[in-house]
Amino acid sequence: MQLDPRPATLGLLLLCAAAAGAGEAEELHYRQGEHRADYDREALLGGQEEVDEYVKLSPEEQHKRLKSIIKKIDLDSDGFLTESELSSWIQMSFKHYAMQEAKQQFIEYDKNNDGSVSWDEYNIQMYDRVIDFDENTALDDAEEESFRQDKKRFEKANQDSGPGLNLEEFIAFEHPEEVDYMTEFVIQEALEEHDKNGDGFVSLEEFLGDYRRDPTANEDPEWILVEKDRFMNDYDKDADGRLDPQELLSWVVPNNQGIAQEEALHLIDEMDLNSDRKLSEEEILENQDLFLTSEATDYGRQLHDEYFYHDEL
Repeated sequence: MQLDPRPATLGLLLLCAAAAGAGEAEELHYRQGEHRADYDREALLGGQEEVDEYVKLSPEEQHKRLKSIIKKIDLDSDGFLTESELSSWIQMSFKHYAMQEAKQQFIEYDKNNDGSVSWDEYNIQMYDRVIDFDENTALDDAEEESFRQDKKRFEKANQDSGPGLNLEEFIAFEHPEEVDYMTEFVIQEALEEHDKNGDGFVSLEEFLGDYRRDPTANEDPEWILVEKDRFMNDYDKDADGRLDPQELLSWVVPNNQGIAQEEALHLIDEMDLNSDRKLSEEEILENQDLFLTSEATDYGRQLHDEYFYHDEL
């Protein structure tokens, strides 16, 4: 079994669960080697219900809403979308939907509707029961053991020391990367998990976790080579062979900036018809399907979200 050296904290276990179904999703996406555009539309818009809603919009309404979004992306109102404007918009979209998701979760977790989420309510939502554990005793179940770190993060997010988390504190718990007062805790949490020799840094060996090369193999497997490259080129900025606390933070809490820039460049590469490295409204409308299946519109979702397309917002 390959051990992914990425941290399991801060909700990244959800990514592992999603990865478990990646093979099945790939089969659905490329049935018998043929690409399924309808799969893209369903996956990107969020499911059949969202697809049905999208289809109900008339072409005129789609154009109207899309033009409104384009105007909002165009920060300097010069009639063109630059890489910087597209990147900033995509990052804002990421944050908006993360916050919206956290707000919806808050409602679901707050079982007694008292305006706060208690630790017991969080347990019940996650496990259908309250998990009790001794602070100094490891739990047999590895997934439940991860709750020890969740409890610490829960307590750190609770700024007013009340019995539970209000909405702002719950957002800090679910998305500590968005809240300044959680930064130091995130770093310390990562050091506790990965800094095995206690020197305050994470070496390459600690980054790779429990991986040990097969003595019969001539070289490391591909996934290890990829992780080593990430360590050296993405995280270890000062090239000293170890991650200091700030470098560690960029690993534990990935910044969406790089993803947004890549998507912005991709859109310009694909849609820039006159090679001026920026997009006009005409160029976007000429390639409307591509734009609506991109992160720039959160895969078309923004056309149904007044926060994005409403002229007064």
